[in-house]
Amino acid sequence: MPSNLMNRRGFVATGLTGLALTAFPLSALAQTEASAKALVVSVVDEINRVIASGKSERAMIRDFEKIFVQYADVPIMARYVLGADARSASPSQLKQFTQAFQGYISNKYGRRFREFIGGQVTVRNARKIRAGYEVRTSVKLQGSSPFEVTFLVSDKSGRDKFFNMFIEGVNMLLTERTEVGAMLDARGGDLNRLIKDMKQNKVS
Repeated sequence: MPSNLMNRRGFVATGLTGLALTAFPLSALAQTEASAKALVVSVVDEINRVIASGKSERAMIRDFEKIFVQYADVPIMARYVLGADARSASPSQLKQFTQAFQGYISNKYGRRFREFIGGQVTVRNARKIRAGYEVRTSVKLQGSSPFEVTFLVSDKSGRDKFFNMFIEGVNMLLTERTEVGAMLDARGGDLNRLIKDMKQNKVS
């Protein structure tokens, strides 16, 4: 897959992750196929709302981070992305990394929100999996052929939230885990340094 297309698709999937909003409160309901699908449908509406807001890029990124923190299972995602180093990290470091990770994701993908203008996401079907539900969608961006994005939804946090997705079979969290691992290696395994650089948007 061409790298520029993968970047575009990665942007969409991660953006959708951060904008995982529900159309109704799910904390009091048992997770169902309908609720998992409704979550994905609501994501599309929220993306359109942010794009149509007319706000500056910086303001859009701030909105993205707020929504990401509220509706994505950020602690689980951050811990997975950190990998084995999460086991040796202190509670304080894990908390700081989670905060740095949410900012990193927001800055990385929030700047490219406008690429979704004119795009279309169609929810196709959902099926029960061990961790919750798998919701399959078809994504069409301007200038590219449709491709599949599969969302993994769980209610283990007390309400439906995204915790991962696959873009044509490519595991997004695993991709981020590889990239974060490389950034950590480049800093000699110094997690505190990585956290600092992430917060200052000085990572590559």
